[in-house]
Amino acid sequence: MNRSRPPPMADRGQLLPPSEQELATKVLQIQSKRFYLDVKQNRRGRFIKVAEVGPAGRKSRLLLAMSTALELRDHLTAFSEIYASLGPPNPENLPEDGKLRSELMVKDNRRYYLDLKENSRGDFYGTLFLLQISQTITQGGPRSQIAIPAQGMIEFRDNLTDLLEEFGTDDGTSFGFKGDLPEARHIWVENKNFYFDVGQNIRGIYMRVSEVKSNFRTAITIPEKSWSRFRDIFAEYIDKMKDLTETPNEGGK
Repeated sequence: MNRSRPPPMADRGQLLPPSEQELATKVLQIQSKRFYLDVKQNRRGRFIKVAEVGPAGRKSRLLLAMSTALELRDHLTAFSEIYASLGPPNPENLPEDGKLRSELMVKDNRRYYLDLKENSRGDFYGTLFLLQISQTITQGGPRSQIAIPAQGMIEFRDNLTDLLEEFGTDDGTSFGFKGDLPEARHIWVENKNFYFDVGQNIRGIYMRVSEVKSNFRTAITIPEKSWSRFRDIFAEYIDKMKDLTETPNEGGK
């Protein structure tokens, strides 16, 4: 299952630090786990934060540069093909460490270990196969790890692909516009929150308008070149409604 969630200001009750902006979020429910894929941007560029929430509420996360996320996407395709070719688990022929295939990704001072594992007892959250991704920092620091049930690797890959297609695979901020983009805005109307976030990708500058109600969010993305047309249409409707409300009702004379 894939659904949207409110931006940080709605579900955490606070704004992100000024130096970090959340651009988009994907939420996946795979068996008993929930995964959040957040595209974020700071002064050093764009990246994807992957957060896993287990059935007991335990959380773990990975940070991926956009280029690393692209490499992971390709590995997910390969691992998915291997998983699709597997038969039922054979306890007599199980690898000693349970690993069916392993890959390594290296980005700057981070290493990512990808292991497709098999467990005949099914004690990995009730699944027999899963992809375990471990992130380590070569200069020291905590080790982080997530585990994707193998049945959800395709869904995970497809959602990751959607984010990469929208925001590109460039880790830096080397887009056409070099100035400071307008800051985010927010309005409250009746029982709804509306958020206006200006961002930039390989296609240019855009505005994302999000409507948040309860725990769900819907959003539209408006390219910068069409903002003036949207403004003109809104102005026309405002003028028309103003005329209608100011025109005396003949029946009331």
